[in-house]
This record gives sequence, structure tokens and C-alpha cells, in this order.
Amino acid sequence: MADRDHIRNPVEWSMDQLKTAGHALGETGHALTRHDAPASAPLPAVRRIEVADLKEVLIQGLADFGAYRTDVIFVCIIYPIAGLILARLAFGYYMLPLLFPLASGFALIGPIAAVGLYEMSRRREQGVEISWADAFGVVRAPAFGAIVILGLILLAIFLLWLVTAYTIYQATLGQEGIVSFTAFYRDVFTTGAGWALIVVGVGVGFLFAVLVLTISVISFPMLLDRDVGLFTAVATSIHAVVANPVPMAVWGMIVAGGLLLGSLPALLGLIVVMPVLGHATWHLYRKLVPR
Repeated sequence: MADRDHIRNPVEWSMDQLKTAGHALGETGHALTRHDAPASAPLPAVRRIEVADLKEVLIQGLADFGAYRTDVIFVCIIYPIAGLILARLAFGYYMLPLLFPLASGFALIGPIAAVGLYEMSRRREQGVEISWADAFGVVRAPAFGAIVILGLILLAIFLLWLVTAYTIYQATLGQEGIVSFTAFYRDVFTTGAGWALIVVGVGVGFLFAVLVLTISVISFPMLLDRDVGLFTAVATSIHAVVANPVPMAVWGMIVAGGLLLGSLPALLGLIVVMPVLGHATWHLYRKLVPR
């Protein structure tokens, strides 16, 4: 029998997490359907909310961040560091066309980075004392396999966005070539082809963002909270967006605006913006889907 008073060292703790994750990943192949009810069964109920409810959601997200801000910052500092590395790589002249798509594309993979924050908010809601390590409790979720699959889907969408953005660049300014940052800046903002790049790129990027918001805003929290399959979680997320078009559109603008502000300066603002939005998304899920 294991000694309950034994204090695990970091290696032992890491091994336990890997074993748990390995067991969950072993069931990933069944994650799409094994937890789902028959196709004719109704989806979980979804409430209708008002735009005013989003204020309460943000206040609750700030409260979670305020209660555990040191822990949350420790988890989320990985996000801006990764962004800084990508931005540095993109500053080569030949990578300049991907600088904006990389920065804006963070919104597409943000839900993946926020999964640990949802778990922390879920545990705080239960009155459980938590630390930064509890963010990794997601590997114990019954639907962890579905979480992994949905995360891979978002990564695929992110990569597709990069390919699409580069294709748009090639169709507009790609024939000109890039000789300097100044020349690239001038071509983008002072030529017809440059404005075509901006308009088409922003329009297509908006469609990618709407897609990700629709399929993930409720699904990740639900997969942590309930023993459901991927289809049920994604379908419920779509239902929540369709049933609340105006509040969810406003929420999307809040997220986009927050990420934009958080990107200044040098993405360091994301250390605060990301955890607040992540925690708030958990409370948005609670607003939309009754227990």
C-alpha cells in the first residue's frame, strides 16, 4: 500500500501525469461516439442569455484571476512566450506576409491554451483548494480523448488559415517580392493590391474565427464538465451560438478586442488577457448550459 504521507518529487508527479494521460489517450479512438446518446436523443438544454450577462461573466472571470493570479500567470506565460518566438521567426522578409496571420491566428488556438484555465475555474467553483498544477487535471477528464481530438481539429484549422492567408498574399502582392519592411508596409497600405489583401484577408479570417467560436466556445468546457462525446459537445456549442446570435457575436468581439489589446506590447498583455478570458469562458458555459 502506498504511503499517503509520502511527498512526491517532480519526477514522480510528472510520471503520474503521463500515466494518466496515456490511459486517456488510449481511449481516444472511442471519444467520438462512446459517450454519446443515440442520434435521436435531444442535446443538453441551452439557455437564452442577454448581452448584459456578459458583464457578469467577465466579472466572474476577473474574480477567478484575482483569486489565483500568480498560479494562472505561471500557466499562461507559456502563451505569450510562444507568440514572441513565432513573431521573431516571422520577421524575416520572406515571412513578413505571415506575421499578421500568425498573430491573429492565436484566436483560433486560444481555446486549446485555455483548457487548463477552465479546469481551475471548475475546481474553484467546487470549493476545492487549487494550485497551478491542477490545470493539468484535464488529463483526468472522462472525455479527455475528445478534448485531444478537438484540439487537433483547431490546430488543423489554424494551419489551414495560414495556408489560406499566404495564398491570398500570393494572389495580390506576391508577384512584387519583398525587398524591405518599409517597402512591404508601403505596398500593403498604399496600393490597390495591398488593400485587396487587407479586405479579403480580414474577411476570410473573420469566417475562420466564427467557425472556431461556434464549435469550441461551449464544447471544451462541456467535455471537462460532463462525460459526453465530441459530437454532443460540438453540437451543443453550435446550438448555443445559434440560439444566442447577438450575445455570442458580442462575445466574439470581446475576445478579439481583448486579444488585440493583449498583443500590445509584444504580446505581454496576453499574460493577463488570456486567463481572464479563459476563466470567463467557463462562466459563460455555466450561463448557457444548465447543470
